[in-house]
Amino acid sequence: MPTLLSQQLPAIELETGAQPTHSILWMHGLGADGNDFVPIIHELKLPPDTAIRFIFPHAPKQPVSINQGFIMRAWYDIKPPNLNHYEDEAGIRRSQYAITALIERENQRGISSNHIVLAGFSQGGVMALQVGLRHPDKLGGIMALSSYLPLAHTLAKETHHANTSTSIFMAHGSHDPIVPIHLAKTSRQQLVEAGYQVEWHEYPMEHSVCSEELADISRWLQQVLR
Repeated sequence: MPTLLSQQLPAIELETGAQPTHSILWMHGLGADGNDFVPIIHELKLPPDTAIRFIFPHAPKQPVSINQGFIMRAWYDIKPPNLNHYEDEAGIRRSQYAITALIERENQRGISSNHIVLAGFSQGGVMALQVGLRHPDKLGGIMALSSYLPLAHTLAKETHHANTSTSIFMAHGSHDPIVPIHLAKTSRQQLVEAGYQVEWHEYPMEHSVCSEELADISRWLQQVLR
């Protein structure tokens, strides 16, 4: 798999303590940027004795077909409203390689892969699944919020056994008009049938994040960061 170490994604980095022992790479949704989830750090109320480096990368700017070709930050292009009818495989893979390069950089900075969590919302959660399931080293965890499994037809061929037992957290709003919950539930079922451990949560909300969800994320993160 090629990497983009010479073309590192720009990112916001925040550390909860000196000499971090863990890293959380958190990918934003379509049209947002790395600033989007910075405020949740304090709301997660993670243990103060665990030094964590939060990395919030900015997706590249590109035209997005479903938004009349307007240029915005996106991990890949979206054409029809039916998200899994047409998939921008080339764009997904470009972002996969770029996010993998961020993992490699954390390895070079002394953070082992099993101390790295991939997280994301919407398109960012899609990328967390795309990268995490295919990564050759065991990761600490994979979190996909209001998202779905990309390139499902390549899953069996491309997934790596190193992350078969990695904890996966999926959460979704029951009234989501952007990523329909049935698509997320289908993704969950595909993962379970493939042998993955999926912790599933749904909330009475739209394409968003709620306080109950943050509490569940905090509990899950504390488990996987131990």
